[in-house]
Amino acid sequence: MSVELVEVVRSGFRECVHRGSLVVLDPGGEPRIALGEVHTPIYPRSSSKPLQAVAVLRNGFVPDGSREIAIATASHEGEPGHVAVVEALLRRNGLSENDLLSPPALPANEVARARLLASGALPRRIFMNCSGKHSAMLAACAANGWPRENYLDPAHPLQRAVLETIAELSGEAEYELGIDGCGLPIVPLSLTALARAFSALVTARPGTAERSVADAIREHPWLVSGTGRDDVRLMSAVPGLVCKVGADGVHAGALPDGTAFALKVDDGAERARLPLTAALLHRIGVDWTEDLAELASPAVLGGDVRVGTIRAIPGVLR
Repeated sequence: MSVELVEVVRSGFRECVHRGSLVVLDPGGEPRIALGEVHTPIYPRSSSKPLQAVAVLRNGFVPDGSREIAIATASHEGEPGHVAVVEALLRRNGLSENDLLSPPALPANEVARARLLASGALPRRIFMNCSGKHSAMLAACAANGWPRENYLDPAHPLQRAVLETIAELSGEAEYELGIDGCGLPIVPLSLTALARAFSALVTARPGTAERSVADAIREHPWLVSGTGRDDVRLMSAVPGLVCKVGADGVHAGALPDGTAFALKVDDGAERARLPLTAALLHRIGVDWTEDLAELASPAVLGGDVRVGTIRAIPGVLR
């Protein structure tokens, strides 16, 4: 069963509790902390993107530098800088936004969305947070002469290569596929397998696809996420960290020595993820800096006044 991990405290009273599961693996792959259902498959959602990026690099995607690798792993906010990298990637590979099968969307970033709405613009596929991943997959299809109109199909050669890559990195056999929010197949993994895959990224030899993905994420955390988002804030506070959020309360990452973690908040609450991950990183040895402490205890506001906090339940990570 899952366990109580995060509490919301308002005016001295516990207002809400979020349950979930988490695992930490040491550099040798042995469990250091295991709470809840760490061997039960979940859908990692966008936490799978770095693993999918390894697959496209192994199968024909030739990026124009680390920025294009980073955008291939991104759950971006649709800010102008994100869109520019996706557009350049498509154009360089003889592709266009019309080739994308990601759903049309408005930017997730509030400022970018407000400017577009004020201009009368409509949702576009390139604004969808997964458009970088889709563009890299299309580039791999173009390089191999694979069909582009059905690259979402689990039977497509590229998607079969993605499945094989995820199985290799995670060390876990394939379960029944799901369909992610962007329309692509999603491979269920246990939290233990997901953490193992992230460890494989950071400990791989320089020059490999795995290490190239890890290094690009570390170099361009803003491209991977966006202004004010969880991953850019965490990677700015913890040098050397590689991490990637997934929808519905998933988070996974690894430190340079191969120590890796993965967690899932049962109710999918996004607000529980950041303080839990920050507290977990401190528990496994990351210095308790002012920046990390702030992420571990975001404010609960009453009007414009701090009246409480969201935090990992004291003692749960001991």
